[in-house]
Amino acid sequence: MVLTVSVIGAGPAGLAAAATLQHRGADVTVLEKSEHVGNAWRHHYDRLHLHTTRGLSKLPGLAIPREYGRWVARDDVVRYLEAYAAHHGLHVEHGVEVTRLDRSAADGDAARRWTITTTDGTRTADVVVVATGYNHTPHLPDWPGQDGFPGDVVHASRYRNPAPYAGKHVLVAGVGNTGAEIAQDLAENGAASVHLAVRTPPHIVRRNQGPWAAQYTGLLIRHLPTALVDALCVPVRRASLPDLAHLGLPIPEVGLATRVAQGAIPVQDIGLVAAVEAGTVRVVGAVERFDGAEVVLADGARLAPDVVLAATGYRRSLEPVVGHLGVLGERGKPVATNGRPAAPGLYFTGFTNPISGMFLEMAADARRIARHATRGR
Repeated sequence: MVLTVSVIGAGPAGLAAAATLQHRGADVTVLEKSEHVGNAWRHHYDRLHLHTTRGLSKLPGLAIPREYGRWVARDDVVRYLEAYAAHHGLHVEHGVEVTRLDRSAADGDAARRWTITTTDGTRTADVVVVATGYNHTPHLPDWPGQDGFPGDVVHASRYRNPAPYAGKHVLVAGVGNTGAEIAQDLAENGAASVHLAVRTPPHIVRRNQGPWAAQYTGLLIRHLPTALVDALCVPVRRASLPDLAHLGLPIPEVGLATRVAQGAIPVQDIGLVAAVEAGTVRVVGAVERFDGAEVVLADGARLAPDVVLAATGYRRSLEPVVGHLGVLGERGKPVATNGRPAAPGLYFTGFTNPISGMFLEMAADARRIARHATRGR
């Protein structure tokens, strides 16, 4: 009997899982609420490139074309995902949003299957793979006084390029990789001033030093003891980057590996350090509240920006679909990842942000899920 699988989401994680399961003989359908594969990638900011190398970012069964370069641009990622779905002949149903999963007995059979409720009705499958994405729903903090601010407060998910911000004073709130790169983009392309609001200073690593990519280091250290990596990261940082403490970016007290385990990956420097040193990006304290046209920072300082760009992350938003199944843990994240089932026949992929690179780990996840789900068939 052929194993039936529904994969929810046609991003890189979902496509990789679908292709790998299909290769092992499963009947796979990908359910995608948008009209395109790789929809999230189509809406990222223009200058975005993968921070991982082309060779270590391929999904199972198809290499990324060499002509896309070592650091693959956003538009080329989209082209690759389109080519990937076509190459594997994946069956993707577009315009179908999954609203709920339930475990139910198949008609006339004691076997347990999944009932999938969608915007166009219900269907069943032996296995469900949830791949709706780490960055699913933009999170915009409810800062006190925000409603009275006369300027614009915009989540970073709506940022495309610096053109609309030329000549404006911009405060970027949040210093993950997105906030760091957007601040640099604005500073290089005509913003009147750029401030970067930082609550917790990040670990910063060079994306690459010559041919050596930060991803290679991530692969080398991911199985080392946390305490050892934490101890090593300080001298490495001091040797590879200037001291930025006096500019608001000291070396964090909590070690790099500990922070990664908590879900905070390092910022890969592709120009932020130089911008901070040059003063084109000025690091300030975290946003605490708004007071009329001013933003009050954690240290009591005040700014009067035209725009606040909130690089404040995303929520997984899995609760409506699977919240009743007991498969979510802290902050709505799946309790089981890395190819392990969260419940019989239920898998999650693409919900971790590993130091070794998301595409690499999504490819590994796909292989593990396919092996586990098809075992004995």
